[in-house]
Amino acid sequence: MKKQLLQTALLITVFACSKPEVEEQKSAQSKPNIIYILADDLGYADIGAYGSQKIETPNIDALAKEGMMFTQHYTGAPVCAPARYMLMTGRHAGHSYIRGNDPWRERGEGDVWDFEQMENDSTLEGQRPLPEGTKLFPSQLQKAGYKTGMIGKWGLGAPQTNSIPTKMGFDFFYGYNCQRQAHTYYPVHLYRNENREYLDNELVVPGTKIPKGADPNDPSSYKEFTQQDYAPDLMYEEMSKFISANKENPFFFYWASPIPHMALQAPQRWVDYYVDKFGEEEPYLGQAGYFPHKNPRAAYAAMVSYLDENVGKLVQQLKDEGIYDNTLIIFTSDNGPTYNGGTDTKWFESANPFPNESGRIKGHVYEGGIRIPMIASWPGKIKAGSKSELISSHIDMAQTFADLLGYQAIENDGISILPTLLGEGEQQEHDFLYWEFPESGGQLAIRMGDWKVVRQHLKDKKEPTLELYNLKNDIREENNVAELNPEIIAKADSIFRIAHQESELPMFRIPLLENGFTAEK
Repeated sequence: MKKQLLQTALLITVFACSKPEVEEQKSAQSKPNIIYILADDLGYADIGAYGSQKIETPNIDALAKEGMMFTQHYTGAPVCAPARYMLMTGRHAGHSYIRGNDPWRERGEGDVWDFEQMENDSTLEGQRPLPEGTKLFPSQLQKAGYKTGMIGKWGLGAPQTNSIPTKMGFDFFYGYNCQRQAHTYYPVHLYRNENREYLDNELVVPGTKIPKGADPNDPSSYKEFTQQDYAPDLMYEEMSKFISANKENPFFFYWASPIPHMALQAPQRWVDYYVDKFGEEEPYLGQAGYFPHKNPRAAYAAMVSYLDENVGKLVQQLKDEGIYDNTLIIFTSDNGPTYNGGTDTKWFESANPFPNESGRIKGHVYEGGIRIPMIASWPGKIKAGSKSELISSHIDMAQTFADLLGYQAIENDGISILPTLLGEGEQQEHDFLYWEFPESGGQLAIRMGDWKVVRQHLKDKKEPTLELYNLKNDIREENNVAELNPEIIAKADSIFRIAHQESELPMFRIPLLENGFTAEK
């Protein structure tokens, strides 16, 4: 009898001890993994699902078929660093610390654009650090029990400062700390967490041309622009390892791919594929920056298809690991397509249905510069083959992930798009989206429903514009109806008074705006 009682007590003790562990394990397994893929300078129509007729992206298209396409999704800014800041903080441009690209020139001694000096002195790498105490949403995911990892391009700080990924919410980082270093896909080094990891590449400074007198139609003239260690390959391998190591617990992974940002450097097998498809073309000799390439159109398409190929490999790994069904994948871009480095946005029609000309794409607050593809896939949770016209933005991610997991979000300007993703509950909508961009002459844009106000030339010597477009009827922003709709301009003015705060940093200030929304020089 005593023996039976002892056995019963032991079983009760074991059950009591193991039950919390079982519940904790079940809880961990019920939390979805989140993978956020941010392409770099990928145009709205650079992928098949959004209308590309020349570039093949079957794996990204498959994500769209298995999930939801957003047709009115926006970046927070039309260039790299502020777009990434606004994504990570959920703050729009009127409330942001980083509002433009800033190489942080005034630090120490040395030229931050000199690649040899940067290689010899890591303190010249990176961008302006974020202030102490800045909170990015990955730190909230850490508190919620997530392992957090990142590969790719950081752009929100500098080595040996507080503002590096592993001090801003990421358990693991591998890639480019510095945006300037990402101007080559064969860098001398990448960063593993806080430290440089040297690669089997020699320094070839962006802007280097083919040798004088070399034949531009001879492939050997371009040999120095292809080396041993292709950074996107190495970074993908690190992401794959992270996923395998953390598959038993929930994780968040930020794949900040530098592709297809310049330079034109792609695996030769993909270049050959598109040379066969497009035919021979005029070589790009580097006159618009970065590196020359014998087949620039083929190289650009090759970069996008290489990225797509890796998206397919990622999905297959998730399936092989048995975690695909419990993983939310979001694929998007940081801004619209670029205009330099040998790209041919017009030929690819990368910004369609928006104008493809320089001045209307990257670096500008017209739709071609800020409206971006966004696909969300989560089997069994997000309706396959669905589309949403919800007006949404990078700045919504912080609130969306907080609502998904039930924690308190960092202070932000976004909304949760979770009701749209899951098809459940009432979806809040933005009263407005706001862009303030101090570069390219100084720009401002406000979207209010179908209406969009644009102001250009707020910092240069040209006459400032006041433009109003109805995007429902004029998606290409070709018919300025500002004079016909003074009440809409007045509404934009009232929004500006709420949204605009003077920048803490002088280089990001637009003095004209301090006199009001409709101020003139």
